[in-house]
Amino acid sequence: MAFQFERPRNFLFKAGQFVDLAPLGARPDGSDGLTHAFSIASSPFAEEIVVATRMRDTAFKRALSMLAIGAEVRIKGPMGSFTLHNNVSRPAVFLAGGIGIAPFLSLLSYAALNKLHPPISLFYANRYLEDAAFMDTLRELESSTGNFRFVPTFTRVDNTYGGWKGETGHISSEMLSKHGFNLQGSICYVAGPPTMVSAARLALDEAGVDEDDIRTEEFAGY
Repeated sequence: MAFQFERPRNFLFKAGQFVDLAPLGARPDGSDGLTHAFSIASSPFAEEIVVATRMRDTAFKRALSMLAIGAEVRIKGPMGSFTLHNNVSRPAVFLAGGIGIAPFLSLLSYAALNKLHPPISLFYANRYLEDAAFMDTLRELESSTGNFRFVPTFTRVDNTYGGWKGETGHISSEMLSKHGFNLQGSICYVAGPPTMVSAARLALDEAGVDEDDIRTEEFAGY
């Protein structure tokens, strides 16, 4: 689920950064005062701040779901260094798992408007097609952004499922090499649940990517 907030005046951030967010006001379930980190999914050029999360039955997410239109939240930030490198001669490879797509959505929206960016490839892993957030937006960015390739993959779907003809299975070194990337010359970015991040790092290591060329961000559930 995505949440959109009015952007505070003079609030500046870089694509890929995150904020700490806390709903304001007493809650009957005692959730008042809880704060959690969210990657910003919107572009630095946008007039609003968008964050996204998987909804679960926790005190914090109940507080989020109870927010009325116009309700106030506390935002602290921006923070983080999960930002796009400046050397446009080195391709960027994005590996996203689940709601780990959020910072990449900001990075891609920025790249679409900025134009001067390295070649970008995005691998986006989910269990099922219906689990994949922002698919329409990503398809639109693929068609409107130069030097951008989008490869979704589904771990619990085969090629007989709903007519799906694309990639299936977890992101692996074999899947990466299948698409012909020069990974050794790329900067690789990984965001998703801790288990996905660990597996993706292993795949990149098997593909010969230098540790210094891998940047990660873990999304733990809460």
